[in-house]
Amino acid sequence: MDDGKCKVLVYDNISETGLEHLSKDRYQVNADTGDPDAILLRSRNMQEMKINSSLKAVGRAGAGVNNIPVQRLSEAGIPVFNTPGANANAVKELVVAGLLLSCRNVIQAWQYTESLAGTPEEISAAVEIGKKKYAGSELPGRTLGIIGLGAIGRSVADTALQLGMRVIGHDPMLTVEGAWQLPTEVARASSVAEVLANADFITFHVPLTDDTRYMINEHTIRAIRPGASLLNFARAGIVEDSAVAKALSTGSLHAYTTDFPSPELIGTPGVIALPHLGASTVEAEENCARMVVEQIRDFLENGNIRNSVNFPAVMLPRGTSYRVVVTNANVPNMLGQISTAMAQGGLNIHDMINQSRNTLAYTVVDTDSPIAPDMVARLQAIDGVLHARIV
Repeated sequence: MDDGKCKVLVYDNISETGLEHLSKDRYQVNADTGDPDAILLRSRNMQEMKINSSLKAVGRAGAGVNNIPVQRLSEAGIPVFNTPGANANAVKELVVAGLLLSCRNVIQAWQYTESLAGTPEEISAAVEIGKKKYAGSELPGRTLGIIGLGAIGRSVADTALQLGMRVIGHDPMLTVEGAWQLPTEVARASSVAEVLANADFITFHVPLTDDTRYMINEHTIRAIRPGASLLNFARAGIVEDSAVAKALSTGSLHAYTTDFPSPELIGTPGVIALPHLGASTVEAEENCARMVVEQIRDFLENGNIRNSVNFPAVMLPRGTSYRVVVTNANVPNMLGQISTAMAQGGLNIHDMINQSRNTLAYTVVDTDSPIAPDMVARLQAIDGVLHARIV
């Protein structure tokens, strides 16, 4: 804190539409503070970054967090926030564009036309040749396979159905809430292999984890229906580029449209590689910025947690003006020890909520009287408490 203000370190180009919600009377926002209370970022790689003891939260203006050391931050008791769904429409639109580009051979046909030269008669004759050479197929009646049925996957499914496509999807992590939001016409596959074998187009909308890394490789690509097309607007490491290049060269794969160019892909026939345009719209960047700023503000000012990838969701409307929050290891009797320490400090608990997620637990406590600064030290002295603060 500097003059009572929270310091927010901003990396990358976070939209001012979001940053303007950090009021100047409460927040100091800049790109070079050495002891930040919070970090906001998009694609900056934090993996090797030193975690300052002042840091209380990290916010990612986007969904993927593979550029953030989530495990190290969890061990330090620091929540990591993201913005699921904020850029869903932007990515959905690019996926639909990718479907149309690949099924109608638009890029190849455009490149062919760009190379034409000669008299009007010669160009006209060449156009007729290209018309036959680059004839494509229509989407209605074709099957779209979706791997990952989160906010983006569900939005893609809905649009594909409106285009007359059949849709089959797989997501072992699909929540009950997510299932309710999924169109009923989407066929549920029991495995990735089932999607690969039954789809004409396959699109990925999963995070990059140990389980999803190189999900499409030289072995799994053999299960794909001959002549199918792949679309990857999720993460580069999900697809093994060399395997895709080989499948394209043999004709077993028709096209690969991706947001992640690589040396193996650039210039390869059948590849449409874009410079990571998925969420690159003004609207998506503003949505992500607003959402992540509001989440960080609510955490710093009220201790509430929404859309954290490593902490439980905890929302407690303020019952009084006095609140303390505690992050601790998810082990027995922690809540009892926290309550006892507060009682010994002369505090009566007005309201309390405690939630856990994996190895972490988080507690929000409202009291009927002011909380003395030394209470933080008392709480942090409890074995297993990672962090405590008055908000």
